[in-house]
This record gives sequence, structure tokens and C-alpha cells, in this order.
Amino acid sequence: MTNRKIRMGMIGGSYDAFIGEVHRKAARLDGRIDIVAGVFSSNPEKSKKTGELLYLDSKRIYTNFEEMAEKESKLPENQRIDFVSIVTPNNMHFAPAKLFLEHGFHVVCEKPLAYNLEQGLELQKIVKKTKKVFALTHNYTGYPMVKQARHIIRNNELGKVLKLIVEYPQGWLIRTIEKDGHKQALWRTDPKQSGISCCIGDIGTHCENLASYITGLELESICADLTIYMPGRKLDDDGNVLLRYKEGVKGILQASQISFGEENGLNIRIYCEKGRLFWKQEIPFYLYVQKEGTPLMIYSTGSNYLCDAAKRATRLPAGHPEAFIEAFANIYTNAVDTMIAVNEGRTPTDLEKDFPTVEDGVKGLAFVKAVVENGFNDNVKWTKIADIFKSLKNIATDKHI
Repeated sequence: MTNRKIRMGMIGGSYDAFIGEVHRKAARLDGRIDIVAGVFSSNPEKSKKTGELLYLDSKRIYTNFEEMAEKESKLPENQRIDFVSIVTPNNMHFAPAKLFLEHGFHVVCEKPLAYNLEQGLELQKIVKKTKKVFALTHNYTGYPMVKQARHIIRNNELGKVLKLIVEYPQGWLIRTIEKDGHKQALWRTDPKQSGISCCIGDIGTHCENLASYITGLELESICADLTIYMPGRKLDDDGNVLLRYKEGVKGILQASQISFGEENGLNIRIYCEKGRLFWKQEIPFYLYVQKEGTPLMIYSTGSNYLCDAAKRATRLPAGHPEAFIEAFANIYTNAVDTMIAVNEGRTPTDLEKDFPTVEDGVKGLAFVKAVVENGFNDNVKWTKIADIFKSLKNIATDKHI
């Protein structure tokens, strides 16, 4: 597997989809992955056209994921795909992920992990049983400066974390554009496709995951206030959440899709006993850090003083910006390196394993469930994350590697 390109299949991501092409560009960025098969739409003609635009063999452009899993698993080992990338709406994550894992393939999947927590827990069990690599594309963890922030916090350079503020303001759903047929808005605001949440499920989970990735803190309980601002909408389009972590840290999480004029303003501020740091997704190549007794410092991508994980995630010299697609590419790179290690029977390194997993996905789904159950209640109360699991059976908690 190390002396050839890795063969990738794709589910979803037709020629007119936004995120599918982002995944394809990211996967191919470093020249290590070839896309060789796929079912790109529930519409067979769109799937066929997308495959043709990608110059795929017509025999490997499939009409549904069941056919793809069955036929790919029967191909000779030197021809079949090594892994599948799932880039469909939320309600179509579980079934193909389950099927391909059970057919012996590694999986890369868009977030959230599944349509609901029950499905997420089932996937966790399957990953554990099959021992296959499962990568979840919480892409913001792929940015070099996020990895540097993680290194600084995890190595106690600023002392104990006291408080964090993480937010993701957007403004694109300030109008009910789903009524006009806007493709991205249509499925995100539809409970049948999106699940129990729009805003928190779509971007609030990025906030929760980013805070968890950088700090390593374990979320204990939340108190939320959700709103549906746009008339006729069935799911939240704005949310404010108070966070309490087991380590005694407090936090504030704000996610909004009706914040007029905002684009993709994900940012995080972490305040510690001996310093602070700040990172903003819209200027991702800078990390602002201030330590006790020093002026505000600016870390930048491509610099020699960065940690190994940040250097590994960087392709260009300092001063040449790297951003969104490169962050996705970093998840693909680490996931593929881990697949290679697993297939060769060796233990992947910590740098190779640096990508979101099925466990991160389960945490995200539990967070969304807790916020939705808490957030539409006019009586102020706290919900413990552990209580979200109590009514569910067969909880799996072991790591997949």
C-alpha cells in the first residue's frame, strides 16, 4: 500500500454540490489519493455525469451505495477502493458508513457522525468490531495554527485553563432562502435530512469540537437557549450555550446563522492562569498568544518555531496563506497514513492519528441532543452530558485503534 496511490471511492458530492468538490480537491492535493469509484447522487443520471466529469471507468460509477459496496468488495485487492468518503446530508451517513465498514473498507465521513446519537453509538461499536479507520471531517482541526494552539495549551505553556469563549456567527440564513429552493438551505433546515438541529448541529458542533480538540477538556453539562427566528422554520437558526467542564473550566458557546453580514466567523479565545490565546478561522494563518509579562505575540504558519503537528500540516513557506482546502487535506493525509499503518500491522504515530474519530462524532451528537433538549425550555436549567446517555443502551467507549 505504501508504493502506490491510495484508491478512494465517494458517496455523494455530485457536480453541483459544494462540499463534495472540496473533499475531492483536498484528497488529491498531495498527489497520494486517486478517486476511482463512486455513487455521487441518488439521481442515477447526475451520478453518471459526475463520474464522467471525473473521468472514471463507467463500470465504477454506481447507482447506489449498496451496489458499490458489494461490487467493490468483490474486485481484486489491487483494484478495489481502499476507503470511501461519505459527503451526503446527515440522514445518509449511517447506512453507507455501516455497510462499507462491514465490507472491510476504511471510512472518511462528513460531520455530524450520523442522523442521531443512537446511530452514532451503533457506528462506534462497528468501528471497534471491524478495527477499521474512521475519520470524521471536522476540518477546522486541520489548520496548522489550531494545532499550535493545542500544543501550547496541552503543554501547559499558559498554565491552567480558566475560561473559554468559542463562537461561529453566520448570516446566510437571515432570510428563508430554503423556500426559494436554495440547495444548501433546503436540507439543513429539513428535520428529515438534518436531524434535530440546524444551527447547533451544523456549526455549533464545530465550536464544541474545536474547544475539545485544543484543550482536551471533557464537557460535563450545558445550559442552552435556542431560537427559531425565521417564520415557518422547524429547526433552530441561533443558539447560545453555557458550558461547564469536568476540570472546573467554564465556557460560552455562541452559534448563529442569522447574524446579519457575518460569513464564517468561527473563532476561539482561551484564558488561562498565565496567559491567553486567540484564533480566528477567517484569518487562519495567525495565532495570537500573550504570556504573563510579555506583549501580544503573533504565531504564523510556515515558521520554524512551530510544533511538529503544525509543521506537518503546512506545505508552504511563511507568508504564503494556506486555508480551508488544505485543512481538509490534512485530515485526509493523517487518516490515510493511519490506514497504511493499520494495513501494515504497525501502530500509527501520534502525528498520524491526529484527526477526528468516531468518538469525537459521538461526543458531538451527545452535545447536540443535550442542547436541543435543554435549549427550548423557558425554565433555566443545566443538563449533564452523562444523563443524555442514560436512556440509551449498548454504549461503546473504546478507541478504534
